[in-house]
Amino acid sequence: MNETKLAISSLAMDLKRIALGYHNGSEKTAKRFTEEAIKRIGEIEPLNVAPYIGEALKKVRIMLSYSKKADIAEDALMYSTIFQNYALNS
Repeated sequence: MNETKLAISSLAMDLKRIALGYHNGSEKTAKRFTEEAIKRIGEIEPLNVAPYIGEALKKVRIMLSYSKKADIAEDALMYSTIFQNYALNS
């Protein structure tokens, strides 16, 4: 597995943990994995991935700053699935 796929897989797990953290009422956990997700996004070069993944990375940065936790949890789970499928099938 190359570094880009590893970073995308790790981002998918971070996003899943964010979703679970907010869903289970553990804001501290969700915030910690939000920090990790932001670091992972910085590790991924958008030119090395499919264009739709590059766009999704931009949208995730925006999504992580939403004020409604339920919206963050829902979108984080969706993007987690997108990134996981990309890492497994690319």
